Amino acid sequence: MVTRFSPVEELFFHKSGVKKTSTKIPYITVDNFPQLGMFTAFRFLEWVADNPEGVISLPTGKTPEYFIRWTQYLLENWNNAKGKKIREEHGLKIDKKPDLSKLHFVQIDEFYPVSSSQKNSFYHYVNEFYIKGFGLDPDRALLINCDQIPLVDGKKFAEVFPDSIVDLSLRYREAKSKKEKEQQDSIFMIDDWCVKYERKIREKGGIGFFLGGIGPDGHIAFNTRGSDHFSTTRLTGTNFETQAQAAGDLGGIEVSRNRLVITIGLESITYNKEAVAILFAAGEAKAPVVKNALESELSVLYPATVLQLCRIVSSILPKVLVLS
Repeated sequence: MVTRFSPVEELFFHKSGVKKTSTKIPYITVDNFPQLGMFTAFRFLEWVADNPEGVISLPTGKTPEYFIRWTQYLLENWNNAKGKKIREEHGLKIDKKPDLSKLHFVQIDEFYPVSSSQKNSFYHYVNEFYIKGFGLDPDRALLINCDQIPLVDGKKFAEVFPDSIVDLSLRYREAKSKKEKEQQDSIFMIDDWCVKYERKIREKGGIGFFLGGIGPDGHIAFNTRGSDHFSTTRLTGTNFETQAQAAGDLGGIEVSRNRLVITIGLESITYNKEAVAILFAAGEAKAPVVKNALESELSVLYPATVLQLCRIVSSILPKVLVLS
């Protein structure tokens, strides 16, 4: 793997005080949450300037809050003295303000089933903070709207799965009732939808800029421990660590443990070998997970190791940002 820094990466790497990286995936450290958001915002806009019609995939949740704030701040202050000064100080050597309106957006994941109208849905988050917040074109976005995924006889998910429990064993066994047959047919329709979603990502050339967090078990998107490195978009279950992390957003562990997820796969992320993929993590609790991601050989135990398969062309491709 060749490590070649962009101007922004070079400056932040120098500031981190790290002399060199001997890990299997290069990394940069920063001191606090605002700097974590600052770096990713600068690197994102640097990439957009070179790829104004590129394909991006950005995360939801609390970790990207400063990334969103810094991106908006830089765009709003691009042409004033304050904006020019901060760009010069942080290696963003671009004069023309990046135009985000022609970017293509790919939603990373979503719980299933969850209504798109719920404020705790990732669909709502993406629309609020990225489509509206960044001024992206909704017609160029691939989004996961559970309300619009076709089910048997045109029914809504509340009709097919009234208790919100989707039994994936129906993929492999015979249905025992009319209701189970309805659910079984619907599950296969969701699977078909996921295949079409993946195909649309690839028709766009794959994801060009991926920014994501890393879960308590090391998962990327909802690719938990044991995920195939060649996995694609799919409806799947989660593990206890992921369910515990999601409990606060979904209304308790009783709810989160019964929710499945639709997630892009590890190969969805690495399909475009010339992409920029950034994972960021914060806090001591993530230290063992980050260590495994950085230092381990390719393994399904550590999903982030899949980034070793990527080829760096003009910038450092996979990296993990950790707070020191």
